Amino acid sequence: MRKFVPLTLLFVSLLVWPGLANTQDVAKLAESTQAALPVHYYHLVFLVQELDGTDKPLNSRTYSTSVSTDRVFRGSIRTGSRIPIATGAYETGKDQPLTNVQFQYMDVGVNFDFAHAAEVGHTLAFELSAEISSIADSLDARIHQTIIRQNRWYAPVLVPLGKPTVVFKSDSLDSKGSLQVTVTATPLE
Repeated sequence: MRKFVPLTLLFVSLLVWPGLANTQDVAKLAESTQAALPVHYYHLVFLVQELDGTDKPLNSRTYSTSVSTDRVFRGSIRTGSRIPIATGAYETGKDQPLTNVQFQYMDVGVNFDFAHAAEVGHTLAFELSAEISSIADSLDARIHQTIIRQNRWYAPVLVPLGKPTVVFKSDSLDSKGSLQVTVTATPLE
């Protein structure tokens, strides 16, 4: 069983040692308290689901990695594609193919960033940011328009160990569906 040294030790020590009132001493005490905490490792599984109007999964993708409670640890997951979007072209003559087509590229995919993981009881607390983008169907069948769906999100999260937890859910703007992110954290021994 893991033991967690509460950060309240820092505040209690300030009451016991009144001479620690200046900021530098408080920072040094916090750093030594943090350094004394053992480092633990966890396996994280991110499940990204596109849901229909009845919350039935239409599409699911899974991403996994490891995280540590080391105070300087930062992790990320990056996966996606660069999509070309035509921004301009001109014709050399009637019934001739377009020439000199210019493109702009957009990154589309899934990005997760996480940091400052700490075990709190039987949960894992950490900062999580996500950016999830995808290509949507064109609204007008006569004109090919690239429509990019985007979801960006940042929050501190608290995930019970071993239990899948929904950390983000957003309604789709162009349908009755939604996007959902579920995280599962399990300790690594």
